[in-house]
Amino acid sequence: MYYRMRLSDKVRVPPHRLGEDLERVILDVLQEQFEGCIDKEIGVFIAVTRVLLIGEGEIIPGDGAVYYDVEFEALVLRISLQEVVEGIVVETTSFGAFVSLGPIDAMLHVSQISDEYLSYDEKNARLTCQESKRFIAVGEVVRARIVTLSLNEREPRDSKIGLTMRQAGLGTALWLEEELKREKEQEKKITHGDR
Repeated sequence: MYYRMRLSDKVRVPPHRLGEDLERVILDVLQEQFEGCIDKEIGVFIAVTRVLLIGEGEIIPGDGAVYYDVEFEALVLRISLQEVVEGIVVETTSFGAFVSLGPIDAMLHVSQISDEYLSYDEKNARLTCQESKRFIAVGEVVRARIVTLSLNEREPRDSKIGLTMRQAGLGTALWLEEELKREKEQEKKITHGDR
């Protein structure tokens, strides 16, 4: 889930930028420092949106920079185990699909897509269910549950997120529409059968 958070930190303003607009410089430093990073307690930093408060500057002997205590606002993605998320399939392979959750990708292994056997169509870059002919392809919007989560603060690209769609209410947008139609038809049969 996405959150707008109010955070605080000490920011080093380098000597060569001391003549510039202080708020702009601090925002630049914060964006460079945080955006794209992962903090296990806070989440994945998407953007530092604005500086809220700048405290008194502090000079440390031997360093020409000035250090400021600042409060700022940031947009973060905080994900947790068992959370249901929506994403877009960005790549399919013979072993599954990679799903973009925004700033980070997750893996949807073939064993977690469906109870059916899946075949990989490399030419069309899609995985197809053998019996129902349902498929998952690049560009599809999917709803899945997070079943494994290993965030790497030092190397965000090495983070591992595993997804499943093998539960009710999960799947591609098309699968979910089909499921909803089937449920409505069953309700009609039950309602009209009672008369």
